[in-house]
Amino acid sequence: MKALVEHIAQSLVDDPESVKVEEHQEDQTVYLRLTVHPDDMGKIIGKNGRTAKALRSVVYAAVNKQGKKVKLDIVE
Repeated sequence: MKALVEHIAQSLVDDPESVKVEEHQEDQTVYLRLTVHPDDMGKIIGKNGRTAKALRSVVYAAVNKQGKKVKLDIVE
């Protein structure tokens, strides 16, 4: 999961080196925390949050096959 989020985020931003994804798991829930450069936040969130919603949808679909839940947080 971590690699998937990193790959998608790095392809969207101007500064791919600043993309960091932290992952930890509790029971059947995977928590992902995406951190990007403050100048790239708009590119990750998108207009009206569409890009962030699409990113979450892709991650949810990938984890759903494993029978787990996922929580993706995007922070500066």
